[in-house]
Amino acid sequence: MSRVPRAAGACGRRAGWNTGSVIRDDILTGLPVRTAVPALRRALDGHGCAVLCAPPGTGKTTLVPLALAGLTGDGGPVRRVLVAEPRRIAARAAARRMAWLLGEQSEMGVPPAGGWGRSETGVPPAEGRGKVGGQVGFTVRGERVVGPGTVVEVVTTGVLLQRLQRDQELTGVDVVILDECHERHLDADTAAAFLLDVQAALRPELRLVAASATTDAESWARLLGDAPVVRAEGVSHPVDVVWAPPARPVRPPHGMRVDPALLGHVASVVQQALAEREGDVLCFLPGVGEIARVAKQLTGLDAEVLQVHGRAPAAVQDAVLAGSSGTRRVVLATSVAESSLTVPGVRIVVDAGLAREPRTDHARGLSALTTVRASRAAARQRAGRAGREAPGTVYRCWDEAEDVRLPAFPSPEIKVADLTAFVLQAACWGDPDASGLALLDPPPAGAMAAARSVLTAIGAVDTSGRPTDRGVAMSRLGLHPRLGRALLDGAPLVGPRRAAEVVALLSEEPPREYGDDLAAAWRTARRGGDAYAARWRQEARRLARTVGSVGDASADLSPTAPLPAALSDDAVVGLVAALAFPERVARSRGDGQYLMASGTGAELGEGSPLRHAPWLAVAVADRPSPSAFGLGGPPSRFARSASARVRLAALIDEDIARLAAGHLLASGEEVRWEDGDVVARDAERLGAVELSVRPLKDPDPALVRAALAEGLRREGLGLLRWTPDSETLRRRLGFLHHTLGAPWPDVSDASLLGRTDEWLEPELSRARRRADLGRIDAGQALRRLLPWATGEAARLDELAPERIEVPSGSRVRVDYEGEQPVLAVKLQEMFGLDGTPVVAGVPVLVHLLSPAGRPAAVTADLASFWKDGYRSVRAELRGRYPKHPWPEDPSTAEPTRHTNARLRR
Repeated sequence: MSRVPRAAGACGRRAGWNTGSVIRDDILTGLPVRTAVPALRRALDGHGCAVLCAPPGTGKTTLVPLALAGLTGDGGPVRRVLVAEPRRIAARAAARRMAWLLGEQSEMGVPPAGGWGRSETGVPPAEGRGKVGGQVGFTVRGERVVGPGTVVEVVTTGVLLQRLQRDQELTGVDVVILDECHERHLDADTAAAFLLDVQAALRPELRLVAASATTDAESWARLLGDAPVVRAEGVSHPVDVVWAPPARPVRPPHGMRVDPALLGHVASVVQQALAEREGDVLCFLPGVGEIARVAKQLTGLDAEVLQVHGRAPAAVQDAVLAGSSGTRRVVLATSVAESSLTVPGVRIVVDAGLAREPRTDHARGLSALTTVRASRAAARQRAGRAGREAPGTVYRCWDEAEDVRLPAFPSPEIKVADLTAFVLQAACWGDPDASGLALLDPPPAGAMAAARSVLTAIGAVDTSGRPTDRGVAMSRLGLHPRLGRALLDGAPLVGPRRAAEVVALLSEEPPREYGDDLAAAWRTARRGGDAYAARWRQEARRLARTVGSVGDASADLSPTAPLPAALSDDAVVGLVAALAFPERVARSRGDGQYLMASGTGAELGEGSPLRHAPWLAVAVADRPSPSAFGLGGPPSRFARSASARVRLAALIDEDIARLAAGHLLASGEEVRWEDGDVVARDAERLGAVELSVRPLKDPDPALVRAALAEGLRREGLGLLRWTPDSETLRRRLGFLHHTLGAPWPDVSDASLLGRTDEWLEPELSRARRRADLGRIDAGQALRRLLPWATGEAARLDELAPERIEVPSGSRVRVDYEGEQPVLAVKLQEMFGLDGTPVVAGVPVLVHLLSPAGRPAAVTADLASFWKDGYRSVRAELRGRYPKHPWPEDPSTAEPTRHTNARLRR
């Protein structure tokens, strides 16, 4: 085990990183998880891995890393500990809290007006924001605060993956803690799999801890090689549940849309909770947009309204975590507040019951977050926030009867998300198909194939799935591979700074108020002073530095037309967006309608400044589902549309489309069945988008034949000419196949359409269009399927005769349409026949007709009918048809087609 020297003065209980700082033993000893630390150490020393289950508020995130690092003064060896958190806000907060517990003085040493407020431990919470960069540091994307004496480093799981790819041994790290692993984020699952590989092959002394409040401990224990499960008991306070469903039905969520009626109801429940209960309110909503809308409805409230989410400024996040300054607070939060963070002063939780999860339409290449019902596990986690400090109350904005129908756990990201980044990570790790990775859930094969197709198209992997040098460079950018491609290939064309700025804009979707024009959003961000603009500038600077450090990994893109020396904003944004999403370059079909290269339609909203653009690069789009609409009103125009809804796009021209999506360019003869006939043309296409076309006068006969066969498959065999004799032959053959089987052919639609080359080949070879199919005699063609080679074909009329001669001398047609052959004949023509006719061993079903041709009786046993059934038929019909013979004994009577009068003559 490596040893990391303590920073100057940092020695157990004595001093921390700052001179004179003292470890806060009064806090550390009061954290419930402390009692589990000895068992956790024994589990790690004996097995190398452990699963830690500790309820929220027990010190799992803050005490355990310090204890395992040997910084709590209890005699443990000093180890370097890496803590992986799923979110940046949690990573920063955890690091600051740990630094404060070690006595490392906060950079905000002076309390704000009104004081700091109180935390769940009874200690001023703002003082809990210790100075990071000493014994405790953190690293998130675009921000790294560590020092030479840092022993505990908190990182996001994304940063951990980047570090593993650069240094598989994790040099200098002794323990890795994967916190909040129950959330099943894809990066965390991937990091766990990589770490197990490292431990097995390179670093058997590396210690791994999977930590969570509500995890499936047994599954994680199995994944970690039957690792011990260490449990810590929490100090829980009772939480009352108030069921507060809307008075009227609201529409279920669909896509990113939440019924405004539900948000209005949530705002009213917040006000109700403030009136009925004491303490601050923590309200869970699915996203930033919903938080803003509820905050607007709470304007004028006698309470401080704060908004906390991943995009919130650090100052706002700090203020939320610092506690109240005397005024009651309403904290509107996304799921970032479910775990890892303690929000002091909260006694009330209002839960809207919604969450955001990633979904991917692999067939159309559309990926987006979607709003779903929160799981029961998430609801329990949220409710627990009300009981962290004292008894509390949760108001759930749904009916109690609905609760049992909620999913038990959130969907693992690996099952529902876009796997492009995962597949590139796995490829760079040396396992392109991820078959050797220890994962709780296997990745879906379809999603893996779709991801590999994208990576091959952008040059990140070769045809075997192995990473190219370009792919390795992409993996080190800290971006989705699509955006990595846009940055690498865009920088030589538009300059590193501008490429980085546009990619930063694509990496975090701008606020809705920026509009759907990506170039206009870029201009707004450049002059903006809001929190989004600040984060955007920071990320753009990071990317500009990064693209210069990876070397020349750009593709050799040759524009079809020279690019202007000074590209406009519209051209720069459009080019970079098209490089990121080449299958989403789209050509106008008029009236705001577009066709993307992927083949999916796209539609701009009314009033969009882009509606008249001839070409677009679509950056963000989703496809609403009509089935997602429920009660509360009719679906919108977008919900009825088959097209994707464009959320963010940029103006481009055809040259940029060709440059960005060059791998989708194809030209040549196209002969296919379209709009009910054969279409033959010489076309150039960009994916599904038609660029140019001219008719073909003499198309390849093989392609024509294939197009005609496709037309038959689409529209059916009714395109051929079916005479009555042809239909009769088909029914006879169908009867023999059903009754005798081989060698008699299957003549069902599916079979015939699958064997057109066997029975229609000569006719299809001569046909050129739909009309030619209508001249093909299907019956003649069918005869090719008869078993001529075995000689059985000659027995067709014997086994399934078209007509049967009856006692009167008439030759009556047999109907083979049903399961049993039918012979419909006048009753008098069957006099004297005792045995029922048989075909291919099957008795014929005889329909005995009246003189008028109407059914009088149906039998498959003539002898029994003459004996038992004839008498009643004779009694009923002889008065109605007196001129026809009705003998008392039909078995000996003379059969006839005539009346009695004709017989007498």
